[in-house]
Formats: sequence, C-alpha cells, structure tokens
Amino acid sequence: MFAYVARQPIVDTKQQLYAYELLFRDGEKNCFPDISPDEATSRILAASHLNIGLEAVTGDALAFINFHTDTLLHRFPTSLNPASVVIEITETVDVSDELIEACQHIKANGYRLALDDYDLEDKWQALLPIISIVKFDITTVTDEQIRHTLPQLKAHNIALVAERIETQEQFDYYRDLGFDYFQGYFFAKPQVIKHRKMSSSATNMLSLLKESAAAELSLANINAILERDVSLSYLLLRFINNPNVNKRNEITSLKHAMTFMGEQEVRKFIALLALANLSDDKPMELLSMSLVRARFCDQILLAVKQSTPQNSGFLTGMLSLLDTLMQQHMRELVDKLPLPAEVSAALCGENNVLRQCLMLVTAFERGQWKTVRTLGTELGLGQKQLHDIYVKSLTWANALQNEVSK
Repeated sequence: MFAYVARQPIVDTKQQLYAYELLFRDGEKNCFPDISPDEATSRILAASHLNIGLEAVTGDALAFINFHTDTLLHRFPTSLNPASVVIEITETVDVSDELIEACQHIKANGYRLALDDYDLEDKWQALLPIISIVKFDITTVTDEQIRHTLPQLKAHNIALVAERIETQEQFDYYRDLGFDYFQGYFFAKPQVIKHRKMSSSATNMLSLLKESAAAELSLANINAILERDVSLSYLLLRFINNPNVNKRNEITSLKHAMTFMGEQEVRKFIALLALANLSDDKPMELLSMSLVRARFCDQILLAVKQSTPQNSGFLTGMLSLLDTLMQQHMRELVDKLPLPAEVSAALCGENNVLRQCLMLVTAFERGQWKTVRTLGTELGLGQKQLHDIYVKSLTWANALQNEVSK
C-alpha cells in the first residue's frame, strides 16, 4: 500500500513558512469509498510515516495532520513526534467525555492541538482550554462571527489560522484583524507592478538565467557575473556539493563541475543559483515550490521519455513562479530569456507536454487527486510512480533549500 501526500503551506504574518498541512489519499483510487475516515487516516499515515517519514515531506517545518474521532480515542497521534506535528481535530468529530479525555491525554504528552474549520458551535467550549490553534475557513464564517469570537480565543492564548486566503488583500485584512497564520496560495500569485525598476542584483540574476539557458554555455560569461558577488560562487559550490546531489567528488570550481557533472547538470545549478537570489526578499516557500517543480518536471520528462530540449522540464518548473518573484508579466520575462520555444509556450499557458508537467505538479501541491490521476493517465505514468517522483522531489528540494538558509 502507498499513499499520495500533498503539503499545503501555512505562513506567518511576514509570509514566511510556519508549517505544512499534510493531506493523505489512497494512491490507487484517490479516496476510501468503503472505509471510515478514521481508518483511512490510520492506514495512510502509518504507511507514509513508515515508508517515507514525515520529514521527507516537510523538511524541518511543522506538520498539521487531521484526525477523526476514533483515531483520537485510540491515541493514534502519540505514535508521532510531538515536536514535529500539530494534531488537527476535524470539525466532524463527536465531542464526548471520552474524546475530551483522549485529547487531554494527547495534550499532556506534549502535543499541540488545533481545531479545524472552527464553526463557533457551543460543543467546542469544553475543548478550548486545551487547544493551541484554531483554524477558520473564511468562506464559511462571517466577518461578524470572527470579530465576535476573537477576544475569547485570544484570552485563551490561542493562535489563529485563516484558511482559503487567495489574495494579498485577504491576507492584509485578516493579518490586521489579529490572525497569526494564513493558509492558501495567495503568496504565489504575481502582484504585477507596472514600470517597476529592476535592481542591479536582479539584473545580474536575470543575466545568469540567460546564460544558463543559452544555446552555448560560456564559462567566461558566467564567471564574470559570479565575480561581481563572491557569495554567489560559494553558494553555487554548496549546491553542487550537497550530498543529495553529488556523493562522489568534492567540486572546487565551475570548470571542475563541468568536468565531473557535465554541462547540462551545471546549467541546472546556475539557474537554481539565480532563482535563489531573486527570491531573497520574497517568501521562502516560493523558492521551495520552484525547486520541487523543477525536479518534478525534470523527472517526469525522463519517465515518459519525451523528446524535448535538454533541461526543458527543469527550466519550466524552476521558472514557473518567476512572474511572482519579479512582479512582472510572464510574457515580458520570457521574452528576455533565450528559452526553448516549448518552455516559453508552457510558461505562458500554452498546452504542451511541459505544461502538462506543470499542471501535474500544481495538482499535487493542492491535493487535487482527480487531476493528478487524469494527467498521469494521459502521460502514461502509474500512480505509484508519480507519488515516488513527487516525494523524491520534495526531499531534493528540502536539501537544497537548506543550503540557501545556512
């Protein structure tokens, strides 16, 4: 048995990553039509925890995981590390004396408890004293209801999460209202600023991206860009020498890397270096998503043995959030880069196999399992194979992002 797992970011008031909510589904049928949600959670979480480890999916971030009535009554969460998880009590649980006792026991063992999709019903009052986090789905509760209940929750020192935040305006509003964390993909949507002047650092990074995509790789041109900032060469070598990437030889220079890794691999890391620096003042999750997408699209193309220009999958994934990072229209940015025609087309929304790869990884991000299944079938890839590629992409991205954070 294996499981699909998707991670959805939860960010703080500065739009930096706080945690991921993990969504589990059966990999064969995308649902469990014949068993209860409790059994589904138990089976899937056990399989994922034993086979891949939560840290492979979340890196060093907290994991929010949904639990239903029976899994709480049987103290199932206590099989997990309390330092790395938040136990989400779903809105469908039956609140009883037994459930309250079980939650108190879980809390006493060092776990943080969260109420999911809080609907302000009286039945939750008995649980509030042991709750650390309350999550509001902003599409199902009114502004008046939220304003009325906020003082009570704050009095219990309960942190607040606003779910379904899809625009910058919503983020600003709920942040000002007093919310602590925010779940949604608003930060990944481009906020285009007209006539925005590009900084000299951003100009350098765009030049580096151009070199990584050029028909002929020029070490002289790349070195000239790297020499403008000594930290760039240092970071590039850290990327290349990461054990998840290179376990054989310690690389000491760009020329050395060309010899041992080959031109195509070096191109990837130059593009990665540029993107890491472009995302310097942006939410780190944008870089994380870009890394996962790059690796995923690259590996999907290898799996389907599609005839496309080298590195086209990697570039498509890596640059898929460039408009958000640069706050410019994607078409304008693409026109500045010597990208293969297929990559440019995919980034601008035209349908081709690269666009399918991008749609597939986006479906994984959002836990859209039916879309994952449909696109996987179109590409001729099995569900287990897709899952393996996605989880390995997460692990690869986590390792490289740690280099940026050092």
